[in-house]
Amino acid sequence: MHTGLQGKTALVTGASRGIGKAIATALAAEGASVVLSSRRQEALDEAAREIRAAHPGARVLAKAAHVAHRDEAESCVDAAITEFGGLDVLVNNAGTNPYYGPMADIDPTAAAKTVEVNQFALVQWTQLAWRASMRENGGAIVNIASVGGMVTEHGIGYYNATKAAVIHLTRQFAMELAPSVRVNCIAPGLIRTALARALWENKEDQIAASTPLGRIGAPEDIANAALFLAGETASWMTGQTLVVDGGTTIRPTLI
Repeated sequence: MHTGLQGKTALVTGASRGIGKAIATALAAEGASVVLSSRRQEALDEAAREIRAAHPGARVLAKAAHVAHRDEAESCVDAAITEFGGLDVLVNNAGTNPYYGPMADIDPTAAAKTVEVNQFALVQWTQLAWRASMRENGGAIVNIASVGGMVTEHGIGYYNATKAAVIHLTRQFAMELAPSVRVNCIAPGLIRTALARALWENKEDQIAASTPLGRIGAPEDIANAALFLAGETASWMTGQTLVVDGGTTIRPTLI
């Protein structure tokens, strides 16, 4: 696959671990300059060291920013442009889920945090990338949603509602920012990450047995999809949601 990402600059939120780190590593392997962002500088520095060790010569900048704080987000976007001369790819990956249980019982604080990080932060980072670079120079934006945004599910219904919003925001931004910027989305199934640990830990065999492709997802599965959507191979795609779930959404319904 020819991605055309060599020499481009990419910024990945939530990049210190899990899906974000895997995407950043894959982008660096393609020759892109990569800005890693998350809340903790120490974790980012460690992720940057690992990427450089795996890909000697990789251009990596670790810049801490709380995804929901606009001034920190703006500083991160500005740092990308100052350090690497532009911003070609934005991956809105950061997410949170502070509540597990029925939506009838969620408290306002947990609900507000979930929306702030999973939904409105995507709007803010997209605005900043557009105004600082992409409006004039074009680019590609990849948003990370979830298959939960397409179904009903016990325990994480409010989280899933914000991911459904991500899917719609992808379509809306794709319409508004065309033709210079492509905006697409990935809807992962259950991935072996720290954020989703409560959903897969001690149950992997059971989950694998119920998944058509026979295993739980890995962060690298999502990274490969992100490379495709960010690169030239997807140059005639925008506003789309790519489901990467091992086939879980095609399982027959039991009646």
